[in-house]
Amino acid sequence: MNPTTGGLYIALISVHGLIRGNNLELGRDADTGGQTLYVLELAQALAEKPGVARVELFTRLVRDEHVSPEYAEPFEKLSDTLQIVRIEAGPDEYIHKEQLWDHLDTFADNMADYFRLQERTPDIVHSHYADAGYVGSHLAHQLSIPLIHTGHSLGRVKRARLIAGGLSAEEIEQRYNMARRIDAEEHTLASAERVITSTHQEIEEQYELYDFYQPEQMRVLPPGTNLKHFMPPMGNELNSDLYQILVKHLKEPDKPIILALSRPDHRKNIASLIEAYGQSKDLQDRANLVIIAGNRDDVEDLEPGAQQVFHELWAAIDRHDLYGKVALPKHHCRNDVPMIYRIAAASGGVFVNPALTEPFGLTLIEAAASGLPIVATEDGGPRDIIGNCHNGLLIDPLEPKTITDALLTILKSPKTQQEFIHKGLVGVLEHYAWQAHADRYLDLICPIVKESERLERRHISRRAGLYRDRAFVSSLDQNLMGDPDALKVLLAEMKAHKKSTLFIVATGRRLDSALRLMKQHNIPEPDILISSSGTEISYAPKLTTDTAWEEHIDYHWVPHKVRSLLDNYPGLERQPKSEQNRFKISYYIDPEIADLEEIKRYLHQEEQSVNVQLSFGQYLDILPIRASKGMALRYVADRWEIPLERILVAGGSGADEDMMRGNALAAVVANRHDEELSQLIDIDRIYFAKKPYEEGILEALEYYDFFDSCRPPETEHTSEKVVEDA
Repeated sequence: MNPTTGGLYIALISVHGLIRGNNLELGRDADTGGQTLYVLELAQALAEKPGVARVELFTRLVRDEHVSPEYAEPFEKLSDTLQIVRIEAGPDEYIHKEQLWDHLDTFADNMADYFRLQERTPDIVHSHYADAGYVGSHLAHQLSIPLIHTGHSLGRVKRARLIAGGLSAEEIEQRYNMARRIDAEEHTLASAERVITSTHQEIEEQYELYDFYQPEQMRVLPPGTNLKHFMPPMGNELNSDLYQILVKHLKEPDKPIILALSRPDHRKNIASLIEAYGQSKDLQDRANLVIIAGNRDDVEDLEPGAQQVFHELWAAIDRHDLYGKVALPKHHCRNDVPMIYRIAAASGGVFVNPALTEPFGLTLIEAAASGLPIVATEDGGPRDIIGNCHNGLLIDPLEPKTITDALLTILKSPKTQQEFIHKGLVGVLEHYAWQAHADRYLDLICPIVKESERLERRHISRRAGLYRDRAFVSSLDQNLMGDPDALKVLLAEMKAHKKSTLFIVATGRRLDSALRLMKQHNIPEPDILISSSGTEISYAPKLTTDTAWEEHIDYHWVPHKVRSLLDNYPGLERQPKSEQNRFKISYYIDPEIADLEEIKRYLHQEEQSVNVQLSFGQYLDILPIRASKGMALRYVADRWEIPLERILVAGGSGADEDMMRGNALAAVVANRHDEELSQLIDIDRIYFAKKPYEEGILEALEYYDFFDSCRPPETEHTSEKVVEDA
């Protein structure tokens, strides 16, 4: 509380989108969504707190016949302590946030003029998103007001997501003004007293990419959740029409419901949940499984990724003969969701989220508020939620047995179940309701307002370029599994140079298999994971699939024809389903019986345009003609605008050869000298390290002076000689 005025004056800034006090047009466009709701509910919660005299939410004034005239009103009073203030900046009409950058200085000047006309200036300015961060930074320096910032999303992370969607770096710049956004985010980090994030993972995996990142500046303050719609069962749930719809295909509908609710996205890992359920007769005897995975009329009308998810789910149901035990309702609407949670709770069920990665986990909070114990992936948000509420169990999403064990632990013990339900209800109110959020928010800002707590800034300098300018690529099995101590040193090097260097793992393993192995060896998720022999590319921090790459390699690819030709080929045996995917058909090959060149000729004669790869003398992969690790690497290099000459590849098998040939820097560690890569020894730019495994990689990093000049020693000598001769 400000001692001179009797109450805090808080200014929230959210520039883009359409904001009004009632009937938010959520989903109207990409600019009027979750952030709009967040800032309004935060403002409402703060304005109700004792000690807060005034809250003002600043946004842009819009005069446009295509939107409500409410957005043209300079002031909208919501209560005695809360009003929305609309600031003129730029054209009258509504424009999207990417077009606002040239008008933000005007927004800041007009906002400063508004403050000068008031009896007092705010005690604190809180900016939301990069555009408001730009405005808030100017005001903070101009008026000497401490700045708090919430990013909501970050430009460096969004750029990776856009690349995954198929946009080139040039297109991203043209459409999204990404350089200006990232520059504004850096400037905001250099100016803000505190940065509020939703999870620890957001700090560690996203803000850490920024030059002005300072860990001591960051505070985790999960967003509040509107709990008005989510409550424990009221007693009529199992008599409702919606209940009948959910259980109409179940043989024993009276059993407890294990509920999962997510998009049909492979990252949500629903197939592993069905595998866990299918492998446990005990679990099947105790409960039904209900999966709410979006809406569908005809699965063939869904996008390819969602189609693949449903095909995997139905295959797993069929494999374990789970008919009558698993329900996959075709339709639901958003308004049904609170009732679906309550139905599961009333049945004595459990909510489960087995996603491979889960930055926040809103569904877990909604489920807990509805009276459900939870089982969730041991990742960012769920770890925080269960850590705060103690209302469930964490599982390894890559190990179905851990899902089974956690579900049985809860379903077998009514005492444990009730304990988790009670702690969830209490914990959500304590940690995730808006009023609780507002209390912690005030605890955070009051010492800053009183100047009893200020950030001690370190000297930080910006990198020369805006983006990372080099990449290190390693295979998995033969390079990173040999020397745990050297692996720690290597990973520390990658972390220390995270701002300049992309860390890429390229492996023949499937995504889930690669993640499992990396987890066993404490290897963090790389910036880019090229898996399934180059047919899959995923980007951190959410394992975003590069769908543009999938579309690119889906060229003259007829997998059923390949299988019909090779399944009975002498000397070949199909590998397990766990090693197959949409673009990769894998066999074990007996080289005493089957000849690789003969197989290539056979497929060519049968007019199959495919890429045939042999690894470790026993694994044969048939890929689309455009797919390989080397092609995937060149695609990534092009998208991220990193010259191949600044990419170091540590290969491990013959399947890595096309990554290593050409202009990239390359290395073969000592434990692979006598294997398939030995034929590369006479090629320039391929260094044969004297040491094995990770120590060999460290040796190669030093040989190429990778984190500094990043070139072979010969190049340096040649350059020096040219200078001397001149």
